[in-house]
Amino acid sequence: MERSGRRLLVEEALAEANPEALFADGFDQALVGHVVNHHQPKVAVYDLDLCVLILTRGGMSEEDAREYLEFNVVGAYAGKHGPLFIWSIGGRQKIIEESP
Repeated sequence: MERSGRRLLVEEALAEANPEALFADGFDQALVGHVVNHHQPKVAVYDLDLCVLILTRGGMSEEDAREYLEFNVVGAYAGKHGPLFIWSIGGRQKIIEESP
């Protein structure tokens, strides 16, 4: 799978701080950066609204996309180096308004 420029930027930022950081394959366009927390490893951060949008553009209903993410992505324990996922406040509406 080819990595997006967004993912390459985050990988570069995490390379020294946490080379064991894991990424969610197929969701590069939902990657918003990485978390900085001096008490935990730095890890990649994804916007769940964008993850839902990626899946619905691929043919899933929104309900199925949310369920898939809950059980297969967010619910998949990847250890302390696994990515974090956020629901952004008002993010879904902004994404819909900006979509072509």
